[in-house]
Amino acid sequence: MKAIRFIRSVPRWLLVRGLGGSWRGLATGPLSCIELAEAEPPALPAPDWVRVRPVLSGICGSDLSAIGCKGSPYFSPFTSTPFVLGHELVGVIEERGPQTPEEWQPGQRVVLEPALGCAVRGIEPPCASCAAGQYAHCLNILKGSIAGGIQTGYCKSTGGGWSSSLVAHPSQLHRVPDDLTDDEAVLAEPFACAVHGALQSKRGRDEWALVIGCGSIGLMTIAAYKLAGGGAKILAAARYQHQADMARKLGADEVFTCRGTSALYEWVLAKTGGSIHQPELGKPVALGGPHVIFDCVGSGESIDDALRLAAPKGLVVLVGMPGIPKGVDWTPLWFKELRVQGAYAYGWENFATEDGSRIKTMALALDFLRRDKRAGGHLKELVNRKHPLSAYRVALGQAFNAGRSGAYKVVFELGK
Repeated sequence: MKAIRFIRSVPRWLLVRGLGGSWRGLATGPLSCIELAEAEPPALPAPDWVRVRPVLSGICGSDLSAIGCKGSPYFSPFTSTPFVLGHELVGVIEERGPQTPEEWQPGQRVVLEPALGCAVRGIEPPCASCAAGQYAHCLNILKGSIAGGIQTGYCKSTGGGWSSSLVAHPSQLHRVPDDLTDDEAVLAEPFACAVHGALQSKRGRDEWALVIGCGSIGLMTIAAYKLAGGGAKILAAARYQHQADMARKLGADEVFTCRGTSALYEWVLAKTGGSIHQPELGKPVALGGPHVIFDCVGSGESIDDALRLAAPKGLVVLVGMPGIPKGVDWTPLWFKELRVQGAYAYGWENFATEDGSRIKTMALALDFLRRDKRAGGHLKELVNRKHPLSAYRVALGQAFNAGRSGAYKVVFELGK
């Protein structure tokens, strides 16, 4: 089968990391850490696993971070190479093992929770994180019946969505409702991340929320906050007009599109009733500000802005995957007694259900997608670039430059 694989090579990684920003195409060229090549389909690791044929598979910010060699080496001990990329996908079950639960049959459309926790690895009893339903924080990601890896798409045993075949444990599977198209279902995994991030905040109606960054994860965070019943007025900061237009469609009350830092501060503080002040050196300082800020960029600049703009006792939720943030002044964290909350992946949520029980984030994301569709929503419009695997350089180029290219979510159409 054809697959896009990530090859571990320290010299190439250092070359791309050092020159990727100035040498266009280096991250996907012949000296990159990825290749489109023939690969053997992964074997079923245990008799209860299934084989899935991806139909659509999205390009995630974490994929771009890996390919562009711009992320932190923090995760390097927790992957096994060569791995096939792709963890956002909708696919069809093609094969089931002899011990696969009867509910999972060939021909069913499914989406995957990519976390490779204790249940996936055949480890009993589960670690404390998995026992609590937070298997994205599994303590055994280097143990068990498969190679090391935090997620499908970063583990050589499972394969990934940027291919025609991968394997998955039944605990990772969710059946796609019949009323969702493939274009909508492929959003389920990144949307679940946005739902998890949105649920970190209070959703009071007398508050202000600011979303920094209106790429796909920022836009989905706006939608997730609204669909979860959030009542705060949402301000959104977008770099491009098409992002601003979509932010309004998905529920932002007001959107700022100017790129100047001082202008952004003035706009936010004018809306929230605070004031802006200029120190002797550096960026402005704010008094007042939004009660919660979702940083959906993850750069040093955006984190620094979020800390400066947040109201005293406010909450900053880091939804965007950070690289190695530089230039962050942490003084506001101490001075304003802020809470900074990471939002990585998902598991189970303490979200209000009819019987008061917890619910899986992915199940909630699928339900929210259906609600959005019934209400004539716009989430489905986010999938606005599709490419065959053979055109991966074009696809990745659009994803790397999503703002300028007009892309929201770029996906691969497998089998084309």
